[in-house]
Amino acid sequence: MKLIQPFCGLRPPSNLAAKISAPPYDVLNRAEAKALAVGNPHSFLHVSKAEINLPEEIPPSDPQVYAAARQRLDAMVHSGFLLKESEPCFYLYRLRMAHRQQLGLVAAASVPAYQSGRIKKHEFTRPDKEEDRTRLAEALQAHSGPVFLIHRPHAKIMAATQAALETSECLYDFTGDDGIGHTVWRIGEPKLIQALVLAFEALDHVYIADGHHRSAAAARVCERHHADPTPFAHDAPIQRFLSVLFPADQVQIFDYNRVVRDLHGHTPDGFLEAIAAHFHVAPSATPVKPTAKRHFGLYLGSRGWFTLVLKEAIQPDANALPQDRLDVSLLARHLLEPLLGIHDPRRDARIDFVGGIRGMEGVMARVDSGEMAAGFSLFPTDLEDLMQVADAGQVMPPKSTWFEPKLRDGLIIQTF
Repeated sequence: MKLIQPFCGLRPPSNLAAKISAPPYDVLNRAEAKALAVGNPHSFLHVSKAEINLPEEIPPSDPQVYAAARQRLDAMVHSGFLLKESEPCFYLYRLRMAHRQQLGLVAAASVPAYQSGRIKKHEFTRPDKEEDRTRLAEALQAHSGPVFLIHRPHAKIMAATQAALETSECLYDFTGDDGIGHTVWRIGEPKLIQALVLAFEALDHVYIADGHHRSAAAARVCERHHADPTPFAHDAPIQRFLSVLFPADQVQIFDYNRVVRDLHGHTPDGFLEAIAAHFHVAPSATPVKPTAKRHFGLYLGSRGWFTLVLKEAIQPDANALPQDRLDVSLLARHLLEPLLGIHDPRRDARIDFVGGIRGMEGVMARVDSGEMAAGFSLFPTDLEDLMQVADAGQVMPPKSTWFEPKLRDGLIIQTF
């Protein structure tokens, strides 16, 4: 089975793309999604976060939520707000953020390639979130949120992409309320499609940048259907998942910061004293956004900000495993685990994560509200570190990377 294939996308008409497309489900909480969708009945958030239209007491994992999502998707198709392509195609998707842009290929990626490790992951998933995306995909009979994949730059892919860009039809070109530009072209010419399929076959591996839960859910959906008495074709759509593939030299990783609910029995002074065993600790009059590896920020609410620098004696050397050199791993090993008792951030409800796009203000807001006791800011993970971890068959701690700009949900949907 080829790494990628074209597919018959389900998508908005051009005049509704900006209204229908929405931020990914996992960057908004329920209240934020509801506020964003208010007054916009077209928003795809009514599908991807269907709980916003149900009473607050109904949790996002309730069967009513998935049923509501399917009803809304069916209504959008029936009303002509989503249209199905008549022939399989690829799409090019360009994102613009400030002075940066990145151009990726929207394709149906192979579930067997994910299962065999040709599509490499670098994080474990949270079981509850994986199950949520599985149930949504099964309810919709579609993958509506794309998986963000990256690959090392390749001359054949660059050439095939440029040829497609020069001759393909532009479907969408708009700027969202967040200032991010989105442009999409449809690639329907069979020769261009074949050239892209073959160009991507030259890659030994591609890497999941963002979308570990969505790709894991696609594999679950496929595995569950394998158990059905009715067989499906070897290359059936259910053997694929929605993806956008970008060259690694075009994408950018932001920091992914941590907040914790309590100090695990420590007083603030006792906590700072304990940290000093492994870190150089100094107060800071301003929010600490680290500018180098091995540097961290700590926010303790009314006590303010502190800089933390890992002591030289315990810094990993160049021979350490890729996973062990990551700042997120070092923070976990020398602080979160021994001092705060957080050994499994995938399941521990005492820790949460704040994407770097929210800035240090996002960390401070969670602590100042009283919801959290402390916040930690980190230096962004490097792309090469990500690929080295994946190549070594290792995984990063959860929520190690935050990619911006984000792909929109609802622009292109892959049905199965």
